[in-house]
Amino acid sequence: MSAGALDLPGEYVRLGLRFDRLEPGFVDAYTGDPRVRAQVADEPAPSPQQLRNRARDLLRELDGAGLAADRADFLRGQLTGLECSARKLGGEPVGFVEEVRSYFQVDVELGDEAGYAAAHAELDALLPGGGSLAERYDAHRRREECPPDRLEAAVHALSSALRDRARTQYGLPEVETVRYEVVTDKPWSGFNYYEGDYRSRVAINADLPHRLSQLAHLVAHESYPGHHTEHCRKERGLVERAGRAEHTVFLVNTPECLMAEGLADLGVEAAIGDGWGPWSAEILGDLGLRFDGHLAERVAAAAAPLNRVRQDAAILLHDRGADVDEVAAFLQRWSLVSAERARQQIRFLTDPLWRAYISTYVEGFGLLSRWLGARPAGQSAADRFLRLLDEPLTPAAVTVELAAAGTP
Repeated sequence: MSAGALDLPGEYVRLGLRFDRLEPGFVDAYTGDPRVRAQVADEPAPSPQQLRNRARDLLRELDGAGLAADRADFLRGQLTGLECSARKLGGEPVGFVEEVRSYFQVDVELGDEAGYAAAHAELDALLPGGGSLAERYDAHRRREECPPDRLEAAVHALSSALRDRARTQYGLPEVETVRYEVVTDKPWSGFNYYEGDYRSRVAINADLPHRLSQLAHLVAHESYPGHHTEHCRKERGLVERAGRAEHTVFLVNTPECLMAEGLADLGVEAAIGDGWGPWSAEILGDLGLRFDGHLAERVAAAAAPLNRVRQDAAILLHDRGADVDEVAAFLQRWSLVSAERARQQIRFLTDPLWRAYISTYVEGFGLLSRWLGARPAGQSAADRFLRLLDEPLTPAAVTVELAAAGTP
């Protein structure tokens, strides 16, 4: 970089840290120079308009910054998301679909209720007996609930087994560690707090029941080979070796979130693949915790199309004028959840910081599933997944690769 040239990645990091001054929690993780964060903390609190204008300034400077194409593309997506967040913080009305597009580089629309009905029919066949499908599905889920006093032991057992697989398949620094803790009063089921130096703290929300069959997904998502593994590999590769300062900060409501949540939701598939149900049942069976792994895997596959219902609920709530009661009834009907669970989901969908975030799971999983399936001949699934862990890919770049491969 020539003398006097703008350090655009460094300015992006500072801008991201300034958002946290107005919206605590906006910085999901920061592993950079603590002096930079201290300097930002000592500045006068910024206004949303100042943040918006700075994001626009950096976008204008981007093409002339002399950065490699993948760095420029990554920063363009991130800054576009920040510009939208600043407008929302300033009180500008932004529709849900527009918000998702600005943050995550995807267009969203309502799902097909015929597809949801087909999923219901498949679940109906898998869960015979008396009562409505919702009642039978609820009974099935309750049978799988982990006793609260065994949750910690179950999580640690699965974490140890998945860690061994992640180390073998993807490689991890010898010093990496994950610490688990139980929390309450949160709008999510689990959360990874990456602390830098290959350390994570994973919080698990005890307010929600945790099913034995889904604990492997939770641990894979948050730790191995999901968020923790991605943070470790990017810290070592992109930050320490390549000197890409922009990856020292992880900001919510930006394209990197869709990539991170999509790859994390593919964690069990990447670590175990088919047969994850019996595999999980064997691990937990050693602790005296029993569930039918074969049935759990089949039920999860049948119910997968219903994951989109949560995004539909957000569209209805924010862009289609539906009220909370209507949306709760919609969630109960198609997601087959209780009234209490529907209200918990609405809490997440109406949180000012997190309302658009549901699309990272829905669209991220769909986009990256298609991308993994479209891998070139001769490339293993593990090698394909490794690109997600290591490269600064964006949803836009993945979409271009899919188009080039002829995959919609």
